[in-house]
Order: sequence, then C-alpha cells, then structure tokens
Amino acid sequence: QVQLVESGGGLVQPGGSLRLSCAASGRINGIKAMGWYRQAPGKQRELVATITSGGSTNYADSVKGRFTISRDKNTVYLQMNVLKPEDTAVYYCRLLILGADYWGQGTQVTVSS
Repeated sequence: QVQLVESGGGLVQPGGSLRLSCAASGRINGIKAMGWYRQAPGKQRELVATITSGGSTNYADSVKGRFTISRDKNTVYLQMNVLKPEDTAVYYCRLLILGADYWGQGTQVTVSS
C-alpha cells in the first residue's frame, strides 16, 4: 500500500510564501512522476506543477516564475512565492508509478489579507 502525506498548507498574506511537502511511503517501485494539483471552490482540479523521474518540470502558466517544484527521493516539494488570492485552493499531491496512480488527501492554502 502506498501513502502520500502532505504538509505545509496554511493562511498567508498576498505576496507571501509557503512550502508544501508530500512524502510518499510504502511499496513504491518505478516512480514516473510526481506533481501538485489544486482545486478551488466551484472549479475543476487543475495541474500546478509536475516533475518526472528524470527531473523535467512542467508548470501551469499561472504559476510560472512564482512556484518551484523539486523532489528528493520519495518526497516532492512545492515552493510557492509571491502568492496571490487566486492561488487559494486545496492542493493535492500526485504520484505516478508503473501501473498505478496515487493522490494525497489535500492541504488547504488560503491567501488573504
């Protein structure tokens, strides 16, 4: 069984920063990619950033230049800078391995003054 545990969400003022972490544990073989997605109230879940096993990254246009995804073994991070109110959402971690796809439980990020 694979588990993903996210942390680092919270309330921050516009212009502030947060760092999300997602630690994967269990029987993990052949990581293909890890990533972060978000879902705001009344909206569909959307991609924020992904990182492949080879280190290639991909970002949503709305976060390019502000967010940075990185990975250390089975943990993926999302450094979020210059946060805006429109970044408010539940952020989900995703793990893609050979033959399986896992999601974390989500962590709330609220950007408000």
